Amino acid sequence: MKQLLILSGKGGTGKTTLVSAFIKLANAKMYADCDVDAPNLHLIMNQASAPIQSVYYGMPKAEIDPDICNQCDLCRQSCRFEAIEGIVKYTVDPYACEGCGVCEAVCPVGAVSLKPAKAGDLMLYVNDSVFSTAELKMGSGTSGKLVTEVKKQMKSAPIDTGLAIIDGSPGIGCPVIASLSGVDMVLIVAEPSISGISDMERIIKTAEKFHTRTAVCINKYDTNNENTKKIVSFCRKSDLPCVGKIPYDSEVIKAINKGQSVVDVATAAAYAIKKVFDKTITILFNESLVL
Repeated sequence: MKQLLILSGKGGTGKTTLVSAFIKLANAKMYADCDVDAPNLHLIMNQASAPIQSVYYGMPKAEIDPDICNQCDLCRQSCRFEAIEGIVKYTVDPYACEGCGVCEAVCPVGAVSLKPAKAGDLMLYVNDSVFSTAELKMGSGTSGKLVTEVKKQMKSAPIDTGLAIIDGSPGIGCPVIASLSGVDMVLIVAEPSISGISDMERIIKTAEKFHTRTAVCINKYDTNNENTKKIVSFCRKSDLPCVGKIPYDSEVIKAINKGQSVVDVATAAAYAIKKVFDKTITILFNESLVL
């Protein structure tokens, strides 16, 4: 099975819009939303049934047993995150606790213990296709580990298919690195702005460390033709295929607001996306191809 990951160096470039279009065009039987901090692919990919839900446990959190605690104050003094409060009765702020275990180690009476803490929810939709997604609990960390669980959950589903499409997180952080692991190709969605170009270059450097085939497409290219030329020139110098340019199209916004994919309507953007899709799939399944 080939895994195609779609990324963007920054938010708001149209990455999820492109993912939903690719899923429709490929009639994909397996796809995932790895943007666990703010998942939104499910808003477009309407599901016929309720998901199979499971709890994701991240880093453990400290708990203090007041019946055992002798108020020695060592735990509070040793906590570098200032997560422990109290004078007579000691409590742990779960949002400040990082689960490092120092308080448990220094407690002389064994009143502190680390307990599993819910960090998010995993959802798996299994119908004619498989859709794996998750949502990280507000204030929780370990988003990269949750992304890994989303991908693992997707691949564990009993559906035989040749293609999986993954919607990644914006940026270059931990969830993006977890998304990149094990995929066959990355398509980077860039926009022709100063920040868009800078962030595109950063995500390309990140992808290079995984030795993953990478291609670039430009969304809303006609909003700044000079910057579009810079992106094309950068791709040419970096020996990266630029698989297409998608125009700004107000009809895209209308389709998304109706819960539709872009390719469900006949627009200039939909036509351009189909061309981007064809070139991307050609590169993905032809490893010897150089464009």
